[in-house]
Amino acid sequence: MSGVTPYRTIHDIARALPELTRRSEIEAALDELEFLFEVLPPEHQEYAESVIEALRRKLQDATQ
Repeated sequence: MSGVTPYRTIHDIARALPELTRRSEIEAALDELEFLFEVLPPEHQEYAESVIEALRRKLQDATQ
């Protein structure tokens, strides 16, 4: 079976978060998660929200 598995993608980005240091990497991960967030059922969005928030903080720090 191929294709995007939203939960696996969220997990993979969360694990990679410490290694994302360049603005382009952070923005790409954030774009991907924000897209996936839209297709997740509301009861499963909490985990994605926390990773999105962490990416936004990291992006803000990278631009300062």
